[in-house]
Amino acid sequence: MKYTTAVIFDMDGTLLNTLCDLADATNYALEECGFPTRTDNEVRNFIGNGVEMLIRRAVPKDTPEDKIQECLGIFKIYYTHNSHNKTKPYDGIIELLTNLKRKGFKLGVVSNKFDRAVKKLCDEYFCGLIDVATGESETTPKKPDPTGVLKTIEELGVKPEQTVLVGDSDVDIETAKNAGISSIGVLWGYRDEKVLTDAGADELVDSPQRLEFIL
Repeated sequence: MKYTTAVIFDMDGTLLNTLCDLADATNYALEECGFPTRTDNEVRNFIGNGVEMLIRRAVPKDTPEDKIQECLGIFKIYYTHNSHNKTKPYDGIIELLTNLKRKGFKLGVVSNKFDRAVKKLCDEYFCGLIDVATGESETTPKKPDPTGVLKTIEELGVKPEQTVLVGDSDVDIETAKNAGISSIGVLWGYRDEKVLTDAGADELVDSPQRLEFIL
């Protein structure tokens, strides 16, 4: 995309296929709390608005708030120690990031995962490739709030009009709009083409190779 000098990526469903580890952590927490487990496909549909919303969607209807928080706490502890058992980058992602860095792009990650997990996963899978990694924290609300994206743009030392947000969900597209930047929806993640089109993505791509080509 013309004049783009920085690319901010979503993590789950965009850079990393995290579904199996998220499902394992969700079901571990559910079992520990005495709740029925969920299928991978159910968990896929729960992803996109942070881990608290993931757990709220996974627990049975009318679960008391204190039990939801207990389940969430168990999830966070388990996932922190088991976040990369089955997780791996999508095919072509390492090559994409390497090529973009070589071309001089500034690269960031903004995720609705909790912040320490985001940084840990970036160090584990993309060491030296991601300039700024940001997750949910007390000072950074979940997307579609644009705070994390705007902070990342500032830390990267670029302007909003030079930046594009790449993600797999309507939440990412809405975040880009809220931040006043362009968006690209990827079709290999957790949401389908209609969701991204209806959300108003500026571009859609079906492979990392196509993404590199249009940047």
